[in-house]
Amino acid sequence: MDYYKILGINKDASEEEVKKAFRKLAHKYHPDKGGDEKKFKEINEAYQILSSKEKRAQYDRFGRVFSGGQQAGGGPFGFDFSQGGGPFGFSAQGGPASGWDFGNAGFNFSGDFGDLSDVFDAFFEGMGVKQKRRSYHGGADVQIAQEIDLEEAYRGVEKKIRYSVSVKCEKCEGLGHDSKAGFDKCETCAGRGEIKEIRKSFFGDIMQVKACPKCFGTGQIPKKVCDVCRGAGKVRGEKNLTIEIRPGIADGQIIKIQGAGEAGERSAKEGDLYLIIKIKPHPIFKRQGDDLIIKKDFRMVDLMLGKKIDIPTISGNPEGKQSSYGAGKLKIEIPADFDLKDNLKIRGEGMPRFGATPFGGQGFGRGDLIVELKVKTPKKISPKAKKILEDLEKEID
Repeated sequence: MDYYKILGINKDASEEEVKKAFRKLAHKYHPDKGGDEKKFKEINEAYQILSSKEKRAQYDRFGRVFSGGQQAGGGPFGFDFSQGGGPFGFSAQGGPASGWDFGNAGFNFSGDFGDLSDVFDAFFEGMGVKQKRRSYHGGADVQIAQEIDLEEAYRGVEKKIRYSVSVKCEKCEGLGHDSKAGFDKCETCAGRGEIKEIRKSFFGDIMQVKACPKCFGTGQIPKKVCDVCRGAGKVRGEKNLTIEIRPGIADGQIIKIQGAGEAGERSAKEGDLYLIIKIKPHPIFKRQGDDLIIKKDFRMVDLMLGKKIDIPTISGNPEGKQSSYGAGKLKIEIPADFDLKDNLKIRGEGMPRFGATPFGGQGFGRGDLIVELKVKTPKKISPKAKKILEDLEKEID
């Protein structure tokens, strides 16, 4: 007998797939629904073998299951299937199995039960499973945008921020009630912290144990609710923080500050703050990753005479003069054979690499300054200058 074929599954089917296949076929072939009793017994036998890891391993290896080991008929939910009972507590003959009798419990397949899987889920959920005590909701996360200058992103900066957010109630210290006033026993659950509900299914009435919605599973009701937060444990307020922004931070980068978000419900965990960095456009430099790009005009005569040109830098190099933008200047001599199609690269004069250390030599942990050179030509030229250029042309040739 091919148990896999009977259930219509592959040999590598998971435990969940085995269970789903059995549920579907058991519903289809159950005798109480007018199904084939012989077929139902085969389905039940196949499920008993394939739902047990030990028996399935024996069957896969030897093509049969030997006696011993797991108790015959033992199923995944502790029921005894030796008399043909399936995992739902009914036998192939429709009678009781393992002491579970649904004969007079409204067992009826003719009604409209919606999705069968929902009914099975409700059944297994109700089999002695209790809901845990309800936990209070944690605080929500908060997002704030913080604008900084490129220079601040270069050297790092501390920013003081203030934002509106729910905060822990100071009067009740986030409890939502007066702790000195004490508690009364919850009348809804009689102090047990749980209530029982009866749910209808085609298996009959199923009892569920749930956390009491009145006391949230505590079994107690505060005698005096806080008159400031009205039991929430939090109120609207403001938070003031000083945030350290490290050098090299990028536009759009997010800084996470744990516990700086919304206050939680009744002293539950606070949310987090996500600070989104926005870097203002710079009048001189354009950032590209860790590199900075600058456009610089120069005269051809300066190139020919080997003169040095001033290149602004964001580092405030002490060799240069401070500009109105807080940047320094470097005096750079352009090589006479420099190809103007290329850009001039000044190593280590870009942005700090976020999180990098300054060790390892010049330029380590920093991007570069890329200078886009452009020849500046005069709008007008005097006759004398023209004569000089003509003589120069002959000299160069």
